[in-house]
Amino acid sequence: MKFATFSGGRADRVGVVVDDVVHPIDAATSMLDLVRAGLHDALTLGSQAMKTSGIPLSDITLRAPLQPPTMRDFVAFEEHVEGVRRSIDGSTGVPDAWYEAPRFYFTNPYAVVGPNDTVIAPRDTQALDFELEVAAVVGKSGSSVSVEDARDHIFGYTILNDWSARDIQRREMQVSLGPAKGKDFANTLGPWIVTADEFAEYRGDDGFYDVECEVTVNGERIGHDSLVHMGWTFESLVAYASRDSWVHPGDVLGSGTVGNGGCLAELWGRRGEQSPPPLQTGDVVTLTVQGIGSVTNTVGASRETPPVPPARRREHAATGGLS
Repeated sequence: MKFATFSGGRADRVGVVVDDVVHPIDAATSMLDLVRAGLHDALTLGSQAMKTSGIPLSDITLRAPLQPPTMRDFVAFEEHVEGVRRSIDGSTGVPDAWYEAPRFYFTNPYAVVGPNDTVIAPRDTQALDFELEVAAVVGKSGSSVSVEDARDHIFGYTILNDWSARDIQRREMQVSLGPAKGKDFANTLGPWIVTADEFAEYRGDDGFYDVECEVTVNGERIGHDSLVHMGWTFESLVAYASRDSWVHPGDVLGSGTVGNGGCLAELWGRRGEQSPPPLQTGDVVTLTVQGIGSVTNTVGASRETPPVPPARRREHAATGGLS
């Protein structure tokens, strides 16, 4: 099934999408409420809702399907790592540490936007970028989950655009921490969550999904790739995220950006120049993933933000020691 969050002139509601109609699920007050009920009960509620009258999608506004408690974003595509490293810090190749385990960083659940929302870039960026990803939505709590058991912990899948300000990211990562303000201003989720049982038709015997992904800017195709090129399965991402920790229903685990032009920075690194150019105000970015759908966002004008002063520098004594 496809579960969506939508607004139709009143508070946001949850529904199941069939063709071009959404059938409200009144028993769920939010998508997080539905996910926490578990996949089996959610499918039951969806089946019941499909027996009632629906609302045309043209008469409602789709919201981000979920406001997640946490968001981990992985980097599971080798080709993406190779291209972006060259763009961000001039390095070549893929570091050995990438192959050891599926690395991730925590991104900002408070900055989630939905289909057709305007994305406001940071005021100081001159290198705004998109990132084409697919995200798994956790549907069952677990700690140190095995890869074999992790499939039962996945509720479904949605599209993720991990928007990035590359110039800000490049500067702040010189402090040897992960990206911060270069990333946490916007994350698109949508257009809905496709349940794991429905997405399974694209799953191979090896656990990887043969799913085509594409990104366009102003109607021009910039990149395309398949999830079959991930370095790890989504089950491995769940297992690693939960190691010595926890995953809970509603947590979002991003695949990381696909290769072959899944973001501009990868292309910049390979070409040695910013071609295509960074995103500008008014640009329209559309991500399309086979078996899920499409999400479109328009880049809006940046806002003025209050300044934050630089750090105080410590004064050194005449002897060279610290005062």
